[in-house]
Amino acid sequence: MYTTELGKNDPKAPVPIGQEDPALLEAFEARVAADEFIEPKDWMPEAYRKTLVRQISQHAHSEIVGMLPEGNWITRAPSLRRKAVLLAKVQDEAGHGLYLYCAAETLGTSRDQMTEALLAGKAKYSTIFNYPTLTWADMGAIGWLVDGAAIMNQVPLQRTSYGPYARAMVKVCKEESFHQRQGYEIMTVLAGGTPEQKAMAQDALDRWWWPSLMMFGPPDDNSPNTAQSMRWRIKRDTNDALRQKFVDITVPQAEFLGLSVPDPDLAWNADKQGYDFGAIDWDEFYAVVRGEGPVAKERMAARRQAWQDGAWVREAADAHAAKRAARIAA
Repeated sequence: MYTTELGKNDPKAPVPIGQEDPALLEAFEARVAADEFIEPKDWMPEAYRKTLVRQISQHAHSEIVGMLPEGNWITRAPSLRRKAVLLAKVQDEAGHGLYLYCAAETLGTSRDQMTEALLAGKAKYSTIFNYPTLTWADMGAIGWLVDGAAIMNQVPLQRTSYGPYARAMVKVCKEESFHQRQGYEIMTVLAGGTPEQKAMAQDALDRWWWPSLMMFGPPDDNSPNTAQSMRWRIKRDTNDALRQKFVDITVPQAEFLGLSVPDPDLAWNADKQGYDFGAIDWDEFYAVVRGEGPVAKERMAARRQAWQDGAWVREAADAHAAKRAARIAA
């Protein structure tokens, strides 16, 4: 009760969506339109804050859950070099998650709150990680296609309107570029290897192509957040524009490998200087979003187990911080 009463008189307390001071809102919109960064202590509409927390936390969750399908192959990589490279990549993904959780925390939401929302099913992560990794070639396809799609999404975020998010993305994008090259190099070796190896590479492309296109989100005419996010410069490109760019860049790479993109409707369109491609199975996309992906339950079970197993570490860290604070205070 007392917290509520104090919040009513606190000028920094969140204002209900739609009830902001018009002058503050106008000044905010002008700054965003001028491509200025919004910083944590700056005034911002509550809807902007909520949109950022949703997007950044989902991004962070995706980096952490994304460690699972690749971590599964570290001990089974075909050489010591491959093990070391894959281990470094998975370690990078953990770092990306930490950068992004830190960026989201500047908006007033704690890491514990974000994690609890994920484990309760209230927060999402990228649907791509609800597919299984069946062969070593999947490590190549994920690096080439999944990380390639991620780069396409994330490079514009280096110019997103929220400063901490934009700055975190600079390092993330540099490392994701390494991940994409690592994946494509695996596919190059397999595609140029034995007939069995090339068949393995083709099978991985067949299974990961369409889920990779789904990574850009629903079509623009069915994306409820795109218009507002574009106006606030949170997003810089629409889902469909990024998806088209990905297809146009990736198809020639597949041709170089001697692999076939699994889309009978794929054709070069000279008028638009880009590829026409077939219809995406949006029923599958929304089913995976709902948690019905092939290994969705396995992924969430792993995250819940990791959260439980790490409880003693969090408790020890809290106790150490409390003792340190007590010594400083004394």
